[in-house]
Amino acid sequence: MLSIVTSDSPQGQEFTLSLDEIARRGAQRMLAEALQSEVAEYLDAHKVYRDDDGKALVVRNGKSNARRVTLGCGSVEIEAPRINDRREGHQFTSKILPPYMRKSANVEALLPVLYLKGLSTGDFKTALTSILGEGVSGLSPASIVNLKKSWEVEYGDWKKRFIDTNYVYVWADGVNVKVRLGDDKKLCLLVLIGVTNEGVKELIAVEPGYRESQESWSVVLRDLKSRGLNAPLLAVGDGALGFWKAVANVFPSTKEQRCWVHKIANVLDKLPKKLQPKAKELLHEMMYSESEADAVEARQRFDVAFGLKYEKAVNCITKDWGELMTYYSFPALHWTHLRTTNPIESTFATVKLRTKVTKGAGSGKAACAMAFKLMQEAEKRWNRIRGYDEIANVISGVEYKDGIVVAKVFHREAANG
Repeated sequence: MLSIVTSDSPQGQEFTLSLDEIARRGAQRMLAEALQSEVAEYLDAHKVYRDDDGKALVVRNGKSNARRVTLGCGSVEIEAPRINDRREGHQFTSKILPPYMRKSANVEALLPVLYLKGLSTGDFKTALTSILGEGVSGLSPASIVNLKKSWEVEYGDWKKRFIDTNYVYVWADGVNVKVRLGDDKKLCLLVLIGVTNEGVKELIAVEPGYRESQESWSVVLRDLKSRGLNAPLLAVGDGALGFWKAVANVFPSTKEQRCWVHKIANVLDKLPKKLQPKAKELLHEMMYSESEADAVEARQRFDVAFGLKYEKAVNCITKDWGELMTYYSFPALHWTHLRTTNPIESTFATVKLRTKVTKGAGSGKAACAMAFKLMQEAEKRWNRIRGYDEIANVISGVEYKDGIVVAKVFHREAANG
């Protein structure tokens, strides 16, 4: 609480206001002043317009009925000044406070953010009243219901869009979310994120699928191809065979890069807990080696350490070794992005938070729309990949070895031949 002494009080009477209330009163006063200034400016700009009797055609017309407006600092009551513009075909409309506005743009954006971050629809009124004060309107659970319906429409339109962007790299993963309604209580969302020729990360697809089967991924990839998607140069994903078989059929020229994070988790799962720290150290050494030869050397040490007793752990690494090493033939600055499917994993943390709070999405359709909106919000904060200026080299077919451009040897005999 903040103690204030009023300067105009002869007794110097003290009164106490909360900081929030001070902010609300200040906002109310500033809004009123801004509206008065807007009206004065409009009147001054049109004072030359007169009728046949010389009377002004644009004049003040009192104030509108008081209405509550919800701002970022809370709910305030305001009486907006009115103007009577008698010129034919003209009418004054406030740009600061348009007719029927009840919430600022920032507060409008607050609803979907809070919902998507995990706030239950039933808790909105209580939570927002404590933040924005009494008198908050237009923030009811019904508003969220309408929002979700609009998201489903938006998601349906987005799924039909034509894809005219080329993607150099794509990350693919299947993420399970809980669903409350229907026979199947779990839904697998097949997600694809791509990197454009300018190094920008973009959401390409969020589709429901049956686990991560080849058939489900094939349907997704064929649909994307029919809508204009060209084959990416490299796809990054875990060891789910369904995706890789689908890629081989739909985009056979796309190279494979297996996700190291998934692979390390699978290998450690085949070892006793007491041995996992040492194994993890060697696995990370492979993953972060400066050259493919160094990675092979680290793997050989792993084979010696665990091959005799834990053959399954060793085989788990060796069977996909070629696909784990693909990123060495791409620019070294891109490696941090190509080793894992982290862009999908980290983004979907908020989806899992949302469904955890609500005990699952209401339906499969709602789950897809919600995931779509969450990832769209996250997409606004995605940065371009490191070394994006080297993408032009990758597209043009420049050869890389251990992340470095391979110099072409110029033969004089060939040039003269």
